Amino acid sequence: MIRVAMFDTKSYDEDSFRKNCPDEVEITYFPVKLNKDSVILANGFDAVCTFVNDTVDEEVANKLYDYGVKMIALRCAGFDSIDVKACYEKICVVRVPAYSPEAIAEHAIALLMTSVRRIHKAYNRTKEFNFSLNNLVGFNLYGKTVGVIGTGKIGKAFINICNGFGMRVLAYDKFPSEGIKAEYVSLDELLAQSDIISLHCPLTDENTHMINNGTIAKMKKGVIILNTSRGGLINANDLVDGIKSRQIGAACMDVYEEEGDLFFNDKSGHILDDDVMARLLTMPNVIVTSHQAFLTEEALDNISSTTIDNIVRFFKYGERSNEVCYRCEKYDECSSKRVKGC
Repeated sequence: MIRVAMFDTKSYDEDSFRKNCPDEVEITYFPVKLNKDSVILANGFDAVCTFVNDTVDEEVANKLYDYGVKMIALRCAGFDSIDVKACYEKICVVRVPAYSPEAIAEHAIALLMTSVRRIHKAYNRTKEFNFSLNNLVGFNLYGKTVGVIGTGKIGKAFINICNGFGMRVLAYDKFPSEGIKAEYVSLDELLAQSDIISLHCPLTDENTHMINNGTIAKMKKGVIILNTSRGGLINANDLVDGIKSRQIGAACMDVYEEEGDLFFNDKSGHILDDDVMARLLTMPNVIVTSHQAFLTEEALDNISSTTIDNIVRFFKYGERSNEVCYRCEKYDECSSKRVKGC
């Protein structure tokens, strides 16, 4: 029996994993996040299953190793919450690289459409029997220039949708991909020419706060910024300044750098301690959703089935499917072929 401790579990996680879990895997579901205070719960398990706001720093990684944990199975694509170097040669780290690129791309478009056509404002008005069209003027996406930062699977899916709208698509990626229906340009060119900028890249030390006062100053006045990737890509304080100065026309975010104590929780009966988020939520041209871009039936099924497959392949056959190794510059092209590790 392969014993797995799943952290930060929600009801939809449990439903999906129960449906896809084979008899040889036993999962214990913990609602708490994995961190230095809760890591003791992993004692005696073969693997832990984590999500985006669990924290596996060096201290937690060492304790997991001491407890006999052999695998960290991320049920997401991003791995910035894991100290991969601290896990190297101790604990195998795997992830779900592509559970549903279309789900996240479609959510980004939904946020954009809601913002530019004022759907959220119109909905609130009509609920109060106010059918006035004053101050609801939007603009066409057709013919607009969208800049896409990051052209992996999600970025590509987003680009395909934008092409369907008849938009001009610019792209920037440190590792350009073939077959992308977009014009690759430098980051500065993308910032200067785009009416809309959408982020679809993983968070690294190199690109943390890539959206800041300096890069915002290079953008078109009135630009719309979308972020369905990682909150740390944007300096939230600088974003507030950009909105206040009217340099940024609107911001649509499904992620936030300090989301760990906010997102996935009901805070409706509490005073919000995060002053920056509280300020953003008062702005009429800001739309925030709580990291729900991935949340479709198809994505949840892919997440659970891939995660379980990663676990079974490792413990039964010694395979390291979808492993994350800190030594590889491009994680998806590891020379080890994910069989025995680097």
